[in-house]
Amino acid sequence: MPSSVQENIALLNMMSSDNLEDDLKSVQLHYPSDRRLQPDSACVEERVRTSLGDIVVAVRGDRNKRAILTYHDLGVNYAANFQAFFNFVDMRPILEQFCIYHINAPGQEEGAHSLPEDYTYPSMDALASQIDFVLGHFGIRSFIGFGVGAGANILARYAIANPQKVDALVLINCTSTQAGWTEWLYQKINTRQLRSSGMTQGALDYLMWHHFGRSTEDRNHDLAHMFKQCFSQVNAVNLSMFIESYLRRTDLAIARESNTIKVPVLNVTGAFSPHVDDTVTFNGRLDPAKTSWLSISDCGMVLEEEPGKMAEAFRLFLQGEGLCR
Repeated sequence: MPSSVQENIALLNMMSSDNLEDDLKSVQLHYPSDRRLQPDSACVEERVRTSLGDIVVAVRGDRNKRAILTYHDLGVNYAANFQAFFNFVDMRPILEQFCIYHINAPGQEEGAHSLPEDYTYPSMDALASQIDFVLGHFGIRSFIGFGVGAGANILARYAIANPQKVDALVLINCTSTQAGWTEWLYQKINTRQLRSSGMTQGALDYLMWHHFGRSTEDRNHDLAHMFKQCFSQVNAVNLSMFIESYLRRTDLAIARESNTIKVPVLNVTGAFSPHVDDTVTFNGRLDPAKTSWLSISDCGMVLEEEPGKMAEAFRLFLQGEGLCR
């Protein structure tokens, strides 16, 4: 049976009527602990004004050096998505050569207040357009993009429209197509629950699946526990808006034979990730001369579960493109 069909069945199994009824009746509360993924003390956070409202960007390193821009996935901010990986010992020699700019999607930063009820959350294309304001604010001419999930999709959109401003892309679990019906249905249920009841068990289970795939607890119980706490601490209303925007995403409208991403791409996934097929589809739409597809074994969330392998792949990719020593 194709893996995409298996994942659809798995999602539908998660949507049993009993589970949905339980989710609507109660909200499971999770309290902060000492193991929270907090903002990196090495970063300086700045608010950047855009045409669609302010966003928070965390900067780490010498601003005179080449820029790496990161963009996070659903349910996490820059600290939760990238802090552990960028602090990994094998990344230190690489980071000495760059300045890192971590972009938070609107309302996704730690401690964010709920966005107004009449606030229209930016579309994925509009989120991509906000990157121009970040570049202007910090005086960046071009950058290396590093994105995960929804953030990878946003960076891909920007690179398609502005290839001259992007040196290379590292995209993890990037989806290039619009949402399928199973994703649409399940995410609609999640966003409704997030708005009305906060972080329910159903939404929490989906986020765990989205990031880690199946059997996370069996692979790394402590990591799973930490991210469950992390997901439970986000602003649920703001997250529902971000999910809705990702759910309404359009197809990237690229093809290997004609209009495609013109910059070098390292296209990465984990072997246990539910997004493997998405990265394969994406890979088939990219220029093979400028693309490397990498599936890292024995993990779903590559930055957390296999940071050594990911750091090595990142270094070799940058060296191959002449972007680092």
